Amino acid sequence: MSKDELYVWVVDLLAQMFELDKSSLTPQSNLYADLDIDSIDAVDLAVKLKQLTGKRLAPEVFKEIRTIEDVVNSLSELTPEQLA
Repeated sequence: MSKDELYVWVVDLLAQMFELDKSSLTPQSNLYADLDIDSIDAVDLAVKLKQLTGKRLAPEVFKEIRTIEDVVNSLSELTPEQLA
């Protein structure tokens, strides 16, 4: 998947999981400040990403994620086979 495809996929996932308006989401949207995702929601997101990709983001990587773009960049570093 390209970064653009990953971005669309992540936005769709966030909109579905947290009942967000896709049109209000941007790469710079902060998961916590802008989207009101709390620590429990972040864990749910991490679990869902693992289920969908088959690969768990390392806890130290996930702790650094703040924006939608951070999620996309972290996922793009996984091998394509892990995102199939």
